[in-house]
Amino acid sequence: LNLDESRLEALISSRTRAIVPVHYAGVGCEMDAILAIAKRHGVAVVEDNAHGLFASYRGRQLGTFGALATQSFHETKNFTCGEGGALLVNDEAFLARAEVLREKGTNRSRFFRGMVDKYTWIDVGSSYLLSDINAAVLLSQLEFKDTIQERRMRTVAKYESALGDWISRNEIGLQTAPTAAQPPAHLYCLLLPDLDRRAQFVEFTKARGVTTPFHYLPLDTSPAGQRFGTAPFGCPVSEDVSNRLVRLPVFSDMTEQEVARVIDVVSEFSCR
Repeated sequence: LNLDESRLEALISSRTRAIVPVHYAGVGCEMDAILAIAKRHGVAVVEDNAHGLFASYRGRQLGTFGALATQSFHETKNFTCGEGGALLVNDEAFLARAEVLREKGTNRSRFFRGMVDKYTWIDVGSSYLLSDINAAVLLSQLEFKDTIQERRMRTVAKYESALGDWISRNEIGLQTAPTAAQPPAHLYCLLLPDLDRRAQFVEFTKARGVTTPFHYLPLDTSPAGQRFGTAPFGCPVSEDVSNRLVRLPVFSDMTEQEVARVIDVVSEFSCR
């Protein structure tokens, strides 16, 4: 469910400034191929790693490949402080400006370091700092990183083991990960055969007390995508997947009884 690196190079033009691979569900894109293409064309790589904290590709953590990478701490993520995120700056050429943008467009950080005798506005910017309370909430989870990740991995493994026959019998699709990618158990997705049966599945599980929401709507078909996008092509794979995908519950304090309940309810549904 990621960017198709085999079709990437044909889309690059003189207007291309960056390639933005999205590591959907924390499953790493094929970064070797993407970085090679970016290097050939002299464009930057910016990773959208909102789902992928502590996930890896070929043993290297996601978010460390691009010149820049974004990280999310939204309430739905493995590690959260309700809202907010982080910008990972892997290329020092972007570091000074990132600091200014973060500090409301000022050189205030340089002032605190004694590098200027007063601070002033030198660029656009906003207030992107986490409050101390938000940061403390986030830190308390990061200190238990291994425990949180182990619990989520255990839930995903139970789904995979218990639902395997049901998935085959109902011709359900799954997100697959390249052998080089180690996902962080952020999401567990099912791909129903079509939109109608996806709707039936969501209603079926909801009536039995299990929430199985669908996920993103395709950006290219959204009002903003139509307004700001200029590419003359659609995203047919995204549009197809968006109509069929649902997520099973995965959260770090999910009990064995709750996991078993989800499995029981899902197993009752038939696509036929």
